[in-house]
Amino acid sequence: MLVVDDEQDFVETLVKRMERRGFKVTGVGGGQEALLLLGKEHFDVVILDVMMPGMDGIETLREIKLAWPRIQVILLSGHGGEEMGVRGMAYGAYTYLLKPVALKTIVETAYTAFEEAGVR
Repeated sequence: MLVVDDEQDFVETLVKRMERRGFKVTGVGGGQEALLLLGKEHFDVVILDVMMPGMDGIETLREIKLAWPRIQVILLSGHGGEEMGVRGMAYGAYTYLLKPVALKTIVETAYTAFEEAGVR
């Protein structure tokens, strides 16, 4: 699983918490960095923040779906709210979650995204 968010503290915390629940997780701070890593390593699920400086989450999502259409992308939308989430779904996101979101919800959504990706 790849976590992409420009808030470093959020990435570090989420990576640690997801690893404690048995997920193999890598975290990066932006869309461009995520695309570079996806070109080198295999990921089944990406948790992607929508609002990031530089390449935002929607643009990153579009690039991911063009190059790796089987990857399931969970959008985290805070500032853009539901409208950005719905826009992301139109570009192929697996689902979107509105910040703030409970860890339990992220974990449950990640499990279903892995199932959708064919990973058990």
